[in-house]
Amino acid sequence: MPRSAVGLFIAIMPCWLAAGAWADSWNQFRGPGGDGRAATARLPVEWGETRNVVWKTELSGKAWSSPVEADGIVWLTNAPADGTRLSVVGLDAATGKVIHDITVFEIADPAFCHDYNSPSSPTPVVIDGKLFAHWGSAGTACLDARTGTILWSRQDLHCDHHRGPGSSPIPWEDLLIANYDGFDVQYVVALDRATGQTVWKTDRTIDYGSDNGDMKKAYGTPTVVDHAGRKQLISPGAVATIAYEPRTGKELWTVRHGGYNAAIRPLYANGLVVITTQSGDQIVAVRPDGSGDVSKSHVVWKLAKSAPSRPGQVIVGDHMYMVSDTGIFSCVDLRTGEPTWTARRTGRHSASLVESGGRIYACDEDGTTVVFAADPGEFKVLAENRLDAGCMASPAVIGDDLLIRTKSAVYRIGTGPTR
Repeated sequence: MPRSAVGLFIAIMPCWLAAGAWADSWNQFRGPGGDGRAATARLPVEWGETRNVVWKTELSGKAWSSPVEADGIVWLTNAPADGTRLSVVGLDAATGKVIHDITVFEIADPAFCHDYNSPSSPTPVVIDGKLFAHWGSAGTACLDARTGTILWSRQDLHCDHHRGPGSSPIPWEDLLIANYDGFDVQYVVALDRATGQTVWKTDRTIDYGSDNGDMKKAYGTPTVVDHAGRKQLISPGAVATIAYEPRTGKELWTVRHGGYNAAIRPLYANGLVVITTQSGDQIVAVRPDGSGDVSKSHVVWKLAKSAPSRPGQVIVGDHMYMVSDTGIFSCVDLRTGEPTWTARRTGRHSASLVESGGRIYACDEDGTTVVFAADPGEFKVLAENRLDAGCMASPAVIGDDLLIRTKSAVYRIGTGPTR
């Protein structure tokens, strides 16, 4: 019997009601709660190429999407650097053996992708025995997660990503929801997970203040929260973030924060939505109980200093921990927006943070993972671990082990026997 069918549904506190939080497997970008937290895992602290590696599987191609896992299979999307073959790869979670390598789309004339991005950056979703793979405007598909059979596909949702796709889809109830914030058009769409048909599609109503399409792009992944009984799809875009009613796509509220290229998934904790952009106010904490334009009425605090533009933060208790793109680590009091400590290290970061058991994992682009304590009083490094290649993809969790995708391989990191 699949794990999803044996009662692994857990009680969900309001701050955990991100999209898909009904499953305990790491089934989507940033995990079941969409927040980078693995509440019950006891993850390893130290590892290296010859230490605490359960398995390592080399992968060709150029893909920055994160691994997801369910029912004993680790799934990844993949593509060559030229983006001509968009595929999904399934690895046996116990051994790392490749059991699926399925071409989903062949692209005769791929759109331009910036070298810093990849043709396969959006993270897939696996839920209820189905795998949902997404490459932005290049295509979205649903596969049987046991056999790899393609059940439906769409290639008619268009936008010019201009520098490649980045937004990951999310599951909510019977829907698959994705942002399309392109150079030319910007909208949010919800598909029926069973059929792939469009349930709703809502164009952005943002005044970008510019005709330059670069100022309209974003790479953000939305999240669904339940605040005081009102479910909201928090969808970051350029210049503003909009909250929609997730069943219909109706706008609920908008906060203008400036900036473009937003890429970090919003977080929700202690009654606040925390939004991060690449410029403008950068980090904005908003009370999500308003309607209409709440830019002047519901912003609790703003923070620009040492803010990241790609690596997502984690919230533990009343504090948010983060690392900037250039390796500045910080802890921020969620109640005030004031940093409690800041520490500068070397290394560039794109991967989002993972937290479990009071330990936080930060993988950089050169192969180092810093493990540090979720301690609001000081920056306390617990370990510094090296792998042969660096990470653009965010790590995932499987049981008490880490799944780390580097630029050239996938690792299962654990303290059990090496296979």
